[in-house]
Amino acid sequence: MVSQILKEARNYEETEGTQIPADKRPLFHLTPYIGWMNDPNGFSQYNGSYHLFYQYYPYKKKWGPMHWGHAVTKDLLKWEFLPAAIAPDTEPDSGGCFSGSALSMDNGKHLLLYTGVVKLNDMDEDTFLQTQCLAEGDGVDYVKYEGNPVIGMKDIPEGLSKYDFRDPKMWREKDGTYRCVVGGCTNDKKGRILYFRSENAYDWKFVSVLAENDGSLGTMWECPDFFELDGKYVLLTSPQDVRQDKKYNCGNIVVAMIGTFDEETGIFHKETEQLVDAGIDFYATQTLLAEDGRRIMSAWMQNWDSIVHTIRSLRWFGQMVLPRELSVKDGKLIQKPVRELEKMRRNPVIAKDVLVENMVELDGVKGRTIDLTVRIRPESYSSYRKLEIRLASDGNVYTSLIYRPAECTLEFDRSNSGTRRATSHTRKCSVAENNGEIKLRIIMDRYSVEVFVNDGEQTLSNVIYTYQEADRISFVNHNGRALIDVEKYDLSFD
Repeated sequence: MVSQILKEARNYEETEGTQIPADKRPLFHLTPYIGWMNDPNGFSQYNGSYHLFYQYYPYKKKWGPMHWGHAVTKDLLKWEFLPAAIAPDTEPDSGGCFSGSALSMDNGKHLLLYTGVVKLNDMDEDTFLQTQCLAEGDGVDYVKYEGNPVIGMKDIPEGLSKYDFRDPKMWREKDGTYRCVVGGCTNDKKGRILYFRSENAYDWKFVSVLAENDGSLGTMWECPDFFELDGKYVLLTSPQDVRQDKKYNCGNIVVAMIGTFDEETGIFHKETEQLVDAGIDFYATQTLLAEDGRRIMSAWMQNWDSIVHTIRSLRWFGQMVLPRELSVKDGKLIQKPVRELEKMRRNPVIAKDVLVENMVELDGVKGRTIDLTVRIRPESYSSYRKLEIRLASDGNVYTSLIYRPAECTLEFDRSNSGTRRATSHTRKCSVAENNGEIKLRIIMDRYSVEVFVNDGEQTLSNVIYTYQEADRISFVNHNGRALIDVEKYDLSFD
């Protein structure tokens, strides 16, 4: 039976969300039905479709009592909204249904494992009790388990916080048993990843602290994910309150740790560690193991530190990144756009060996929903200091990608994108040294720019709110001579 709270949310989104014109949303990135979106939840395959849920507050464009929004797709690009899946309407989750995961079960049901929140004090998030709960459904309607919570206060190891215990990521092992990892932290805010085991996905037992933070990498570790890929184990997590250093930007980030796993002790041994995305707007990853064997990742294309960057006229806030195929190569996580994107390509424009001395614009190279690959290199016997690609451009309005070969840096800059907010609008990262050469694949949707560097060695995800008529693209060399190869496609479902 649908509760009154969930019924009201469904009625509101059906009334209000359907009023948003399709051209006021991204073309192929998921947004909320109406209102607020943050973390991806329950990324899974069930009954022939990909399902993606999300942290959701339909009534306003700001964080509120968390529901789970729900969308499905056949191709990871064209999304269909379904009614809100769950709402804060039972005692264990009266303060909110926080993030979690989903699995298709042998009994034909779709099982959600999520964090239920009980607010001891509405004004103080540090007093939100957090436990892990289940709901079972048919892909549209879900019934919460009467035995919730299934991972409760008694299951939290001594010395760890009962107020920071969330975001369970569940999976099934080859032997048919179940595992999950949950984010946690000590009472003095040092992050922990907790590892649990179950025979049936309903009765869970604590196994170990899978990984821990000594305090050098932020505080609480949110949104954990753990999986085997290309002969290595990968731990993804989102540390909060990271201090700036040579390796990481400050604030809320996502890191990938790659290493080995001792099944006997339940301990992960890290060998390498990296920033997952160097853009301004990226947080809270979640992956699925697709039926075709691909490990596919989603994430919130936003960040808690940049949420003031928006425009009032839109009735939604928050997007998911373009889903990405993951691999591990030489101890490094590689990300590439899902291959389904290539089916959207239209109207190819190919240009080779284009000399850029000052500013160049190419016939047919423009647009706001495009797949653009640019290879940059020095001209023979010459060099260049800075090559800038201006996107979503119209006179003095544009967004820049700036490559400095001598410094081996790539910078994203949306300061001139038409924004009226004084939030962070630039982000710079180091890139591989390759004699002044770099390959950039730039995926643009109506309200975003995602950059895949050197075939996915690095990515930069960023939101832009430039008016849609700004669609020119130019290449600007500030000193020297460079050559570029350009391959551009419009992206369309038509």
